Amino acid sequence: MAIDKATVAKIAHLARLEVPEDKQEHLAAELSGILGWVEQLGEVNTDEVEPLRSVMPITQDWRADDVTDGNRRDDVLANAPASQDGYFVVPKVVE
Repeated sequence: MAIDKATVAKIAHLARLEVPEDKQEHLAAELSGILGWVEQLGEVNTDEVEPLRSVMPITQDWRADDVTDGNRRDDVLANAPASQDGYFVVPKVVE
C-alpha cells in the first residue's frame, strides 16, 4: 500500500500534528515501507504455530486482595505542581 503526501497531510491533520510540507514526502515513503512490512507479515503461514504469550516462562506473583486506606486523592494532589477540581493540571501537548 503506497501512501502519498496528501494522505500524510490528512493523517497529520486528524492526529492534530504539524508536519511541515517538506517532510511529508519522506514520511510518506517511511509509512509505505512500514505498511509493506505489515503486508509481508500477513503472508506468513502461522496455521500450526501456537500463540506466544511470552518468550520466557513467567509466573504471576499474586498479591492479597486486601482493602487498603486508598482514597487519598487530596494527599496525592498535595504533591502536584498544579491541580484543579481533583485532577492534575498538566501542560497542553497536543494542538
